[in-house]
Amino acid sequence: MSGLSFKGFTYMFLIAFLIWSFNFEACIARRGKHWRQSRDVSASLYKKKGKNYSNAHNKNHGGGSKSKPPSSHKGTPTLPKPPPQHKNTPSPPYPTPPSDDTPTTPPPKGYNGGGHSPTTTFNVLDFGAKGDGKSDDTKAFQEAWAEACKVESSTMLVPADYVFFVGPISFSGPYCKPSIVFQLDGTIVAPTSPNAWGKGLLQWLEFSKLVGITIQGNGIIDGRGSVWWQDNPYDDPIDDEEKLIVPLNHTIGSPSPPLPIQSEMGGKMPSVKPTALRFYGSFNPTVTGITIQNSPQCHLKFDSCNGVMVHNVTISSPGDSPNTDGIHLQNSKDVLIYGSTMACGDDCISIQTGCSNVYVHNVNCGPGHGISIGSLGKDNTRACVSNITVRDVNMHNTMNGVRIKTWQGGSGSVQGVLFSNIQVSEVELPIVIDQFYCDKRTCKNQTSAVSLAGINYERIRGTYTVKPVHFACSDSLPCVDVSLTSVELKPIQEKYHLYNPFCWQTYGELKTPTVPPIDCLQIGKPTNNRIQTDHDLC
Repeated sequence: MSGLSFKGFTYMFLIAFLIWSFNFEACIARRGKHWRQSRDVSASLYKKKGKNYSNAHNKNHGGGSKSKPPSSHKGTPTLPKPPPQHKNTPSPPYPTPPSDDTPTTPPPKGYNGGGHSPTTTFNVLDFGAKGDGKSDDTKAFQEAWAEACKVESSTMLVPADYVFFVGPISFSGPYCKPSIVFQLDGTIVAPTSPNAWGKGLLQWLEFSKLVGITIQGNGIIDGRGSVWWQDNPYDDPIDDEEKLIVPLNHTIGSPSPPLPIQSEMGGKMPSVKPTALRFYGSFNPTVTGITIQNSPQCHLKFDSCNGVMVHNVTISSPGDSPNTDGIHLQNSKDVLIYGSTMACGDDCISIQTGCSNVYVHNVNCGPGHGISIGSLGKDNTRACVSNITVRDVNMHNTMNGVRIKTWQGGSGSVQGVLFSNIQVSEVELPIVIDQFYCDKRTCKNQTSAVSLAGINYERIRGTYTVKPVHFACSDSLPCVDVSLTSVELKPIQEKYHLYNPFCWQTYGELKTPTVPPIDCLQIGKPTNNRIQTDHDLC
């Protein structure tokens, strides 16, 4: 009896063990199959998410449609939780799905759908912007920025196929998250009513105290500056190099003030004209792809910024629009500008005091007044500029080519400058140093000056219509270490008197023969060069 019981018990135990083993293996197989499938599903969803995001991104940019609320995602498989990771096991290369108990909140404005997390794109249309070119969209831009400001690497979207009427506005930090993208695919236009500007503002669109801000896209910033150019006092600063340009018929004189264009409300625009787009106190700002046109004054300005990058930008205003610099740099360091085209009524690029490590290459300039360092030292101020490279530039129909201009009475220095591979076509004054600059009717003589040293010109070639070289340096502090290499400039007489190269108190070296010969450059260093004081040095 006991023997039968023991055998029966053993038999039953073996049957139970076999059943348990079969179930265990089936469980392991199902689990393995399930996890392999989850990896495939999550990978495919990852690709699908990227594809959908790209399509939505392109749709928003191209069509400018309003963002849709989040969909229910019917039919989307639920991602399983990955197995627990052992210590030192690398994280899987796919997104970890959210836990089932993740709290859900209503989507914020600008939500573009997808998953449980809000989008980082904030479309101005979702904040009430009309985009009809007439309704005031300033408030919608302010609200969209306020939301984008809270999210790192967010995007504020100004969609294509809309025209947004926006008044003076500041997109400012310093408490905004870094790496915000201002995606400009539509058009932004400025007010032309005097009431929108009060007694006058220095800028229209300002980005202040931001880190990693990027303005990009195919859109347009239109300052509609014509009402400012002709509806202001006719005592705007003039470009002093005009004194060097004498028409053949000798009828040069003060032109009559143009007839004013009536502004939108029939009033007169303020005498203070705004810059279209200004960056202040920002790190690593980038501007790319956009067009800035018809600014009342300067088109694009960087003040007290570090790590500036501008590329593939178009700047456009008439050649006779007053003081409409293309890009203006001031107190900014580590600047890169390339692959851009500028046509304006003043300097295509203006490099002011406090700038260092500036590299400009592969740009087109014209019409305009060329690329200038300065003016520096105005009102007896101290100016410091160093390590400037401008190369691979095409200039057509400009007043100047490459120029350095300083005021009498200033102090400080300009040093370490290279102008290389500059192609000029019908440029009035291709190479200029003017230490007697004066944009007023009269200026008094003063002995102190901004010192200039280490100014290098190489491969400056093309045609001029007035004078190939104009070097006018300070009597008390001559220009030193000026070098010229492979300078070949040929005259074209159109409507101006032609002049030979001019040099005054300019010392340096002709490293190769030049066309025409620049015999006026004094070789070596001046014998009576005044020793610089601490006040002079930077």
